[in-house]
Amino acid sequence: MTVIFPMIIVISLVLYVYYKVAIIKASDGLTRGYYNGKSRICLGSFILFFGINQYVYYQTRLSLFIGIVFILLGCLQLYVGIKESKFYRKEFRRVHPEA
Repeated sequence: MTVIFPMIIVISLVLYVYYKVAIIKASDGLTRGYYNGKSRICLGSFILFFGINQYVYYQTRLSLFIGIVFILLGCLQLYVGIKESKFYRKEFRRVHPEA
């Protein structure tokens, strides 16, 4: 249990940076939007699991309040990222039916 949260945090941070670099390399607007949605998902999971990790390791009232704020922000980023990536995936399939 003590290793799972830090591993998820590091993996989501690495994927966030990967998708941000992929946005710079992409030339199509739909692809950029899709990668931006994916990067928001990774950022949201990073913030969410960081907030959970804060409370699990410190277990103080202050870390609980900070963790709740981080969990709420992480869930918001996850929700927006999932909606954005679904939208751009659907648009990409509509514009490029052969792909």
